[in-house]
Amino acid sequence: MLSFEAIREQKEGIAVVGLGYVGLPLAAALSRPFRVLGFDVSEKRVAELRRGFDRTGEVNGEALRDSGLAYSCQEGDLAACRLIIVAVPTPIDANNRPDLGPILSAARTVGRNLAPGSIVVFESTVYPGLTEEVCLPALEEQSGLVCGRDFWLGYSPERINPGDKVNTLETIVKVVAGQEGWVTDLLAAVYASVVSAGVHRASSIKVAEAAKVIENTQRDLNIALMNELALIFQRLDIDTLDVLEAAGTKWNFLPFKPGLVGGHCIGVDPYYLTFKAEALDYHPQVILAGRRINDSMGEYVAQSVVKRLIQAGCHISGAKVGVLGLTFKENVPDIRNTRVIDIIRELRSFCIDVLVHDPLVDAEEAREELGVEALAWEALQDLQAIVLAVPHAVFGEYGLDGLISRFNDPGKALLADVKGFFDPDQVRAQGIGYWRL
Repeated sequence: MLSFEAIREQKEGIAVVGLGYVGLPLAAALSRPFRVLGFDVSEKRVAELRRGFDRTGEVNGEALRDSGLAYSCQEGDLAACRLIIVAVPTPIDANNRPDLGPILSAARTVGRNLAPGSIVVFESTVYPGLTEEVCLPALEEQSGLVCGRDFWLGYSPERINPGDKVNTLETIVKVVAGQEGWVTDLLAAVYASVVSAGVHRASSIKVAEAAKVIENTQRDLNIALMNELALIFQRLDIDTLDVLEAAGTKWNFLPFKPGLVGGHCIGVDPYYLTFKAEALDYHPQVILAGRRINDSMGEYVAQSVVKRLIQAGCHISGAKVGVLGLTFKENVPDIRNTRVIDIIRELRSFCIDVLVHDPLVDAEEAREELGVEALAWEALQDLQAIVLAVPHAVFGEYGLDGLISRFNDPGKALLADVKGFFDPDQVRAQGIGYWRL
């Protein structure tokens, strides 16, 4: 059986499969005390990392060069590693059903190269039971080995918060679970070597899977409540953020705010839980209600902009509206499951000319994945409105005067500041219409 001593003494290696927002920081951290291979199917990604460039911005070039991390896109190299950690995305499809393609593909790749005595750990967010019900058979089929005799399973849910330089891999408690006690102990020792916050041993793989999926479900529901409150307060002509500021003076009021909910975690994970619940003939109500509210907010933002432009006397068809920010959250380049696209599509449905600017995104990726041209800041001119959809820090450098300079008629212009980045009194003092959730 694989031992922690063999890993610590670098007699046995660790492989991290999937070098994205989750896998790369983990591989870089583990490579400090251990011998680690970072594997990714993308030759482009591997080539960039070898040059010391991480397009996700999670690991800087110096850290990559100092890590001693080896890279490969040749699956045969996995056979030399006995602890294999899978950290690939688990997205949803167009019908909000789990898309198991990436995790199944990874499991089959690992299975084809699985050495006897190995441990395979999954970090991808899944519904309770998926590791043992879906990944295990794929590993056995491809390897010809028997789980529990020839190899073992573990699960340790990722808790990466993209763009967060405070709450990092090292400072967030790591949940671990193995199919047997010795596997849990080994995983706890490995992760504790790089996670200063400590390790929590879950009682089973299913418990660890469930813990991960409800973390983001809880956050999704709390934001959904704030979004529904915003819908109500708009009708009452009350500023939502003013209400939350007042309510926040009570010690136990939770500091959530309204906004767009996208990305590869909060906007996705609840659907994995509801999928499994429905398979068990339970039809969730609260969770799906929250999802419906959050998924509708992009259209609501766009419609609010259109109404205010009409009230200002603007001709809607052919109007030019700038949208600042395309990523799913501020200060990251990730456009996966961004809900800003809902704003863009809804504005376009009114025959509005939408000009999108986001200096953090890859223009080619935006074009291929979303059908959106990410323009230079200088290209946004003669606008009737600006929608500040994602408050990247760089937009603060543009300044309020910089935004105002893009309007063709400031007296009729609107700044839709979705998350309240600018001071509304300062904006209105310039004669600009202002709106926020």
